[in-house]
Amino acid sequence: MNDYIIKNIQIVNEGKSINADLLIRNQRIERISQNINVNFKVKEVDGEGLHLLPGVIDDQVHFREPGLTHKASIYTESKAAVRGGVTSFMEMPNTMPPAFTHVLLDDKYLTAQKTSLANYSFYLGTSNDNIEEILKANDRKNEICGVKIFMGSSTGNLLVNNPLALEKIFSGSELLIATHCEEESVIKANYEKLKARKGKLEPADHPVIRDEEACFESSFKAVQYAKKFGSRLHVLHISTAKELQLFTNMLPLEDKRITAEACVHHLHFSADDYEDFHYQIKCNPAIKEASNKDAIWNALLDGRIDVIATDHAPHLLSEKSLKRDPRGTICMQSDASYEQASAGLPLVQHSLQLMLHYVHKGKISLEKVVEKMSHNVAACFQVKDRGFIREGYFADLVLVNMNKKEEVLPENILYKCQWSPLEHFTFSSTIDKTFVNGHLVYGNGVFDESYKGERLLFNRK
Repeated sequence: MNDYIIKNIQIVNEGKSINADLLIRNQRIERISQNINVNFKVKEVDGEGLHLLPGVIDDQVHFREPGLTHKASIYTESKAAVRGGVTSFMEMPNTMPPAFTHVLLDDKYLTAQKTSLANYSFYLGTSNDNIEEILKANDRKNEICGVKIFMGSSTGNLLVNNPLALEKIFSGSELLIATHCEEESVIKANYEKLKARKGKLEPADHPVIRDEEACFESSFKAVQYAKKFGSRLHVLHISTAKELQLFTNMLPLEDKRITAEACVHHLHFSADDYEDFHYQIKCNPAIKEASNKDAIWNALLDGRIDVIATDHAPHLLSEKSLKRDPRGTICMQSDASYEQASAGLPLVQHSLQLMLHYVHKGKISLEKVVEKMSHNVAACFQVKDRGFIREGYFADLVLVNMNKKEEVLPENILYKCQWSPLEHFTFSSTIDKTFVNGHLVYGNGVFDESYKGERLLFNRK
C-alpha cells in the first residue's frame, strides 16, 4: 500500500477549516502540518483548490446480501458508497435469511471481508424469539455496531411487538439499540380506512397511511422503554415534527443515552414530490408534508437530531411498479400497484453531494455537514479511531471539489439497481478522491480495488 502526502489542502474538521499538508502512512494519518517533507518514498497529491473531509460514516444502509443480490450486493453498493465519499457503513439485518443469529451475522462479515471496498459493520437483528442471541452480543459489544429493532414491520418475523420481548431487549442489551419506529396497528387502520374509501391507492397516499401518529406512537414507546431501563437508544430516520419533542439538545452528545437520525431524503423531498417521482420516493417511514421537512432541518441544526444517514434501500424499478419510457425517463407502469410497489430508495452514492448542495444554498455549513455525517456518527457508536481527521486515526478521507458540477446520469450511477431518484439533478460539488484506510480506492473516475475495507471496531466498556 502506498503512502501519501496531500499538499496544500483545506482541511475541514472539528468545526474548523485550516490550510495544511497531511501525511498518510501505514493506513493512518501520521502528521498534519504546514509544508510536510519526508525522506522516504511517498506519493504526492495536489490539494490546491480542494477540501479534505473525514470520510462519511453511514449508520443505516441495506446492501441486500445474502438472499436479495439481484438488486444489490455488498460489493456493488460499497463501490457506490466510496464513489460518493462514504468510507464506512453499518448494514441492516433484513436480508434473506435475516441476521438473527451470530452464525448468520458472521457470514455477512466474511462476505464483506472479501468484497467490501468500504469499512463495514452489521447490526444483529431482533425478533420476538431470539432474545438469547441478543444477550450473547453483550460479549461482542466492541465488534458489533448495534442491535436493530423493527418496531413497525410486517415483513416475515422482523416485527418485534411482544412487550415481554421488548422489555428483555431494552433491559438486557448492552449494545446500542437502533429502532425503526412506526406503529403497525395505526398503519393497518389507516390503510383499511383509505382503501375502503378510495379503492385503488396511489403514491401520495403513502404518508396518509404511514402518518405522523404512526411514527410518534412508536418512537414514544421506544423512548419510554429506554428511559425505564437506561438503554442506549438510537431512533432512526425521523420523519415528523411531532417526534422531535422526544429528543434534547440540552446535553453534549457524549452524555446522551437517546439519540436521533435524519435521512437525506427526508431533508430533500416532501409530499409535494409524489406527483413527479411517484413510487421512486416511496419509503418507510414515509416522506411527509413540507412542514415536517422544515422541522427536521431545524432540529438537525440545533442539535436535537444528531446524525445524517441514508437508509439506502435499493429495489429494481419493476419492484417499485416503475419502468423507463423510450426516452429513458422513469415513470409508473400502467398497472402500478401501491401494495406491490416496494418501499425504499438508493441514496448512498449521492448523500454527501446532496448535503454539499445545501451548503451551496446556505442551508447548512460545511463544518456542520462533517459533524453530522462523520464526527457525530463516530461519537454515537463509539467507533474506534475513525470519523475525525486526527493524527493516529485511520486515513478515511474524501477530497471534494466544491466548485465542479456533476449531473447524475444513468451511466454514472453505480447501484446494481441502476437508477436513482436524483437522476438529472446537477450537484455543485464533486467527489474527487476517496481514501479508505489510507488506500486511494477512488480517484478521478478510477477505482483501485486491490485493498478491501476493514471491520469497524468500537470503544465500549
